[in-house]
Amino acid sequence: MNQNELKLILEDVKSFPSMPAAALKLLTLLKDENTTNAQIEQILRYEPGLTANILKLTNSAYFGLPTKIGSVRQAVLMIGWKKLTQIVLASCVSAIVDKPVQGYDLSAGELWRHSVAVSVASEILVKELKLPVSDEVFTAALLHDVGKMVLGRYVKEDIAVIDGEDMQDMPFEQVERSMFGIDHAEIGANILKRWLFPPGMISAVRWHHDPDAAPKSNHMIDVVHVADVLCLMSGLGIGREGLQYRPSPAACERIGMNEQHLEKVVSQTLQWANDLAASLQADS
Repeated sequence: MNQNELKLILEDVKSFPSMPAAALKLLTLLKDENTTNAQIEQILRYEPGLTANILKLTNSAYFGLPTKIGSVRQAVLMIGWKKLTQIVLASCVSAIVDKPVQGYDLSAGELWRHSVAVSVASEILVKELKLPVSDEVFTAALLHDVGKMVLGRYVKEDIAVIDGEDMQDMPFEQVERSMFGIDHAEIGANILKRWLFPPGMISAVRWHHDPDAAPKSNHMIDVVHVADVLCLMSGLGIGREGLQYRPSPAACERIGMNEQHLEKVVSQTLQWANDLAASLQADS
């Protein structure tokens, strides 16, 4: 492990882009049940790009609405506050992660599509298994791999060592920790801490590769872990990591996941994630 590299990585975490101020204000309002449509519209009036993305996503095949939505007010009426919150987050995250990821062999858009797929799969798992998991699971899943945006450059610089025989059979997050003293999951958790996100979401990101090592297990961690692995096994966002992952049997047992659920979750995820991810990439 190179201590100098670890120090540089942690400095990069500190300088990682913040969530847009308008989005943070909007998300705060959306959590308040007393917020009015007028307050939402007041913020969005000065954010034409965010407004455009909200309408684009609302009109996407993912929601399948029977009529074209032309205003934020209509969007709220048709999809509700919860979904509007998810759309705002998806729009912000897209701007951050819809780029090539050096070191992980992920071309532009691949990390975004994987992130969306894991979010969709997480929601399907919660619904299918009737789990008492908060709506925050969508956001945790959407951001679970954000640490790759920081670590990718260092992976690329040390790729000759990483591709050496000594590390061929190691899960990639173990390779990261061996090389840098930190992995992309821990980096992602540190980024969410800087963004002042709730502890449950931070834990889900931190332990999404190793839910059994979490100090305290919970359904959100297990759902994000299983959803991530299902998407990797389905070919959504493989990159350098390959098809070496399998979900933790203990995590599957904790959430009641079995083979009967697998096919349904994967098929729905492939359809809905493609629709949702494509909506924000149409103009890119």
